[in-house]
Amino acid sequence: MFYQSSLLLVVSWFLFFVFCLRWTRSKKSPVDYPPAVPGLPVFGNLHQLGSLPHRSLRALAEKHGPVMVVRLGRLPTVVVSSPAAAQEVLKTRDLAFASRPDSSITDRLFYRSQELAFGKYGEAWRQMRRIGVLHLLSQKQVHSFRKVREEEAAALVARIRAAAGPVNLSDMMIDFTSDLICRVALGRTYADAKGGGSQLRALFGEFSEIMGLFPVRDCIPWLGWIDWLSGLDGRARKIGLELDALLEKVIAEHRHRRKLAAKIDANDMDLVDVLLSLGDRDDDASSSNISLTMDNIKGLILDMIIAGTDTTKATLEWAMVELIRRPEEMAKVQEEIRRVAGPRGEEIREEALKGMEQLKAVLKETLRLHPPGPLLLPRESMESTELQNYRIPKGTRLFINIWAIARDPALWDKAEEFLPERFLGDSDAGAATLDFRYLPFGAGRRSCPGAGFAMASLEVVLANLLYHFDWELPHGMSAEEMDMDEVFGLVVQKKSSVILQGRPFEA
Repeated sequence: MFYQSSLLLVVSWFLFFVFCLRWTRSKKSPVDYPPAVPGLPVFGNLHQLGSLPHRSLRALAEKHGPVMVVRLGRLPTVVVSSPAAAQEVLKTRDLAFASRPDSSITDRLFYRSQELAFGKYGEAWRQMRRIGVLHLLSQKQVHSFRKVREEEAAALVARIRAAAGPVNLSDMMIDFTSDLICRVALGRTYADAKGGGSQLRALFGEFSEIMGLFPVRDCIPWLGWIDWLSGLDGRARKIGLELDALLEKVIAEHRHRRKLAAKIDANDMDLVDVLLSLGDRDDDASSSNISLTMDNIKGLILDMIIAGTDTTKATLEWAMVELIRRPEEMAKVQEEIRRVAGPRGEEIREEALKGMEQLKAVLKETLRLHPPGPLLLPRESMESTELQNYRIPKGTRLFINIWAIARDPALWDKAEEFLPERFLGDSDAGAATLDFRYLPFGAGRRSCPGAGFAMASLEVVLANLLYHFDWELPHGMSAEEMDMDEVFGLVVQKKSSVILQGRPFEA
């Protein structure tokens, strides 16, 4: 009897201890999973994304909160729409959210995602990040391509002068960006053959469009046959083969050049030269403690080409559209550019850009209203973690809706208006990047390593366009008539082309 009483007492105390321990831990642990948006069986919330997911997700966040879960078929996906949550993902818990989810499209087009943009987080990815930051896109490397940027900006100005009438700026800008990136990354343009420019434009445009799609097989595997039936598989295969053929041609040309030259001067090296010098040309073995396979090299080259073409073109388009719709802002920035540059009568040199604060503000405001990647690239949690006191299981996908954050009226005065002045001087908006209200290039481990090159390119070409021409809408068209519709893809772009009349300015 005494033994039974003692055993009961011990068990009671043990259960009490376990209860207290679990209660204490529960007080310290997250409250629950993020609120889930109600959806359909099997399909989840796919039908609610629409053609412009960043806008649809903002509308859902207004109802369900700044941290919510949408289900893309079988895939639970967290969507973040506040600076505080974005800061936690990109800074406080950056390592936990540093990986990328699986994607059949990126695996097919980016060499099984063995590159920088879509590669899984790990030692191989960290090595490529170091290569990107130190060897490909360092401040020194960006500066070394200054002459190329200036020459391509001058060539764009010459083409507009030669047109002597309304011009399709969209086509001219994609020519500018593709020529610039090809020269920097590949050593020369690949638009010099008959029809080469239009073919390259079409290829990059198709690539961007397909990268903005959600393959059914990723969301609902047993319905993967729909991707074949819809033609998505065929399109992806065709684009992949065409891009690989281009990269094979580029690498073969560079290897031939390296064989002919005993040593290539560092000042004459493009990004492919740098990558080939880091990797081994014959057996993909390591070189200088850096191991790069041919798939790594091709993937990194593709990263540079794709990241630098449509993003730059889209930002230039939106900047010109916003300025043409607000003549007073156009006048301010043109007065500054022409005053700082002086009566040169030639292309604007990059050293003159340092004093053009209004120009920089115009570009920052353009990127606030029209970030090229409004949802950034998706992340995946590498471990079970927390976010704003919610539980986030390992393997959860996550999007950050930087477009919604940058247009939140609670965070920005006159959030939907184009007001470059908000980025001038010591205004509160100047610290927006630090408080995670302004994230066009992301932040943390997965931030865009090409931000410096992108801004240098944008500044020099926009300065040249605004210095050399007074712009107006053609055929008496009014600003209110301009089509501002977007099209979603890897980069969100203006749906219709920008047609403007540029009248040469005489200093």
